[in-house]
Amino acid sequence: MLSPAETEALLLSLKVALCSVAASLPVAVALAWLLSRRTFPGKSLLDALVHLPLVLPPVVVGYFLLLGFGRRGPIGALLEEVLGVSFAFRWTGAALASAVMGLPLLVRAVRQSLDGVDRGLEAAAATLGAPPAWVFATVTLPLILPGMVTGLVLAFARSLGEFGATITFVSNIPGETQTLPLAIYTFTQAPGGDAQALRLCLISVVLSLAALMASEVLLRRANVRAGGRDA
Repeated sequence: MLSPAETEALLLSLKVALCSVAASLPVAVALAWLLSRRTFPGKSLLDALVHLPLVLPPVVVGYFLLLGFGRRGPIGALLEEVLGVSFAFRWTGAALASAVMGLPLLVRAVRQSLDGVDRGLEAAAATLGAPPAWVFATVTLPLILPGMVTGLVLAFARSLGEFGATITFVSNIPGETQTLPLAIYTFTQAPGGDAQALRLCLISVVLSLAALMASEVLLRRANVRAGGRDA
């Protein structure tokens, strides 16, 4: 049985991960489409910026988020003043940090699916008079859906394990920003907290394995649908 603190950290982690992937999906699809279908000056730079969180230390990402979206940051102050939205030291900030860290995985999966789409199908729909938005919604989107789901699963798993950017940006506040990794860290620092840390570690392992297995299954289905061979 989990203690109230453990349950709270687990539920908060699931909430943060779900919100982060839901918020990042439209951005990821737009970026993937731009990188896959358009040629423009600075494309390589944009591609590098999108994937930068994969190679940067998470603490660096969290610090930049704090500078930009903190209460004194230019974006954070504007959002709080105009819309009443605050990210600093709130679970929404943890979701933002997770979204930024998971975005490259989602963009990569969607872009690979877009690259594998038969452009002739889109051209055929366009010649029949369908507008570009309708072509994307009725032809392209169903074809890249397996890749999108795969990317969502990977981004979700990455969000569950996010630590460095979250603790740097929104600190470690029980009930507000203390996700599973932060709770594990807290319990390892507290006397007698080894059992609680071990339980949460096992839960994290189970959730991550489930996400990775689901991602592999979805990836194989996507390959079969695209005409590839099932490994």
